[in-house]
Amino acid sequence: MSNASGNPKTALITGITGQDGSYLAELLLEEGYFVHGIVRRSSTFNTDRIDHIYTDPHNADARLFLHYGDLTDGQNLTNLVLNIEPDEIYNLGAQSHVRVSFDNPVYTVQTTAVGALNVLEAARQLNRKKPTRVYQASSSEMFGDVLETPQTEKTPFQPQSPYACAKVYAFHQTVNYRHAYDLFACNGILFNHESPRRGETFVTRKITRAATRIKLGLQEKLYLGNLDAKRDWGYAKDYVRGMWLMLQHDTPDDYVLATGETYTIRQFLDYTFEHLELDWKDYVETDPRYFRPTEVDLLLGDYSKAKNVLGWEPETSCKELAQLMVDYDLELARNEAVRATIAQGKSA
Repeated sequence: MSNASGNPKTALITGITGQDGSYLAELLLEEGYFVHGIVRRSSTFNTDRIDHIYTDPHNADARLFLHYGDLTDGQNLTNLVLNIEPDEIYNLGAQSHVRVSFDNPVYTVQTTAVGALNVLEAARQLNRKKPTRVYQASSSEMFGDVLETPQTEKTPFQPQSPYACAKVYAFHQTVNYRHAYDLFACNGILFNHESPRRGETFVTRKITRAATRIKLGLQEKLYLGNLDAKRDWGYAKDYVRGMWLMLQHDTPDDYVLATGETYTIRQFLDYTFEHLELDWKDYVETDPRYFRPTEVDLLLGDYSKAKNVLGWEPETSCKELAQLMVDYDLELARNEAVRATIAQGKSA
């Protein structure tokens, strides 16, 4: 992909080491971009999801570059944006775990709400010098205690968590910067999207990871919260293409990305354990610790606008998603079992 001057496009991704960031980086590299990602400084590296595409940045052929930064540090973020001069900015960074947001509401707001504002302000300053386009990762959690089903781009927000409230703030700031400063800025209202790269504290990955360990005798029980909660689950790799398509369109707008189908936690358990020829009812127990203070019972998205305008639609069913996650985690469990056997042999 080339920009207006005929050079390869440059993109900046916050949250590049996360599930969505890693899939998006792969897509952009395939499209010929130079890709820059922001990672937080820490005492350990957390680049596992992108190690397979990261090469020595001093290599003449390198097209993926990492920079230290933090969404809460607006000045540093602005400096990075002005130095890199990206054609496109994808803000995927945040404290993104809903349950954790109840325990850490201030940090969640700082990274998810104020962090988004810092990205927009940095983009606004760059936009004075050269055109740039911004994608803001919004969330179906903003609909919360839903007022209509299915949810569309026009459905009112009823957030039910600190995370959702922070995302609503970021959504409206994105719209505001679009109107007030003529910034090409889009919100992608993404419904739940999962993959083998999903963090292990999120319910789908928690289920597939535990089920495969149970299959191999490495774990006895799985403890979960509300098994009746309904979600619209898609495949993250499908969804990042939708993000990219939003910034390729002629005009900025907001889009729902979803599958248009909803499933309970119980149904996801069915798909997961059936693939392993097990009955989840023999292994799963509910634990009040995993219930949210305020629950979101039903999320179901209508992606017709994205289909009609962008030509986007999901390609992976919930059952197929569960199975590919199980296959990946089964290999992890097998490796874990081998290591355990070797450790036992050494201690004998």
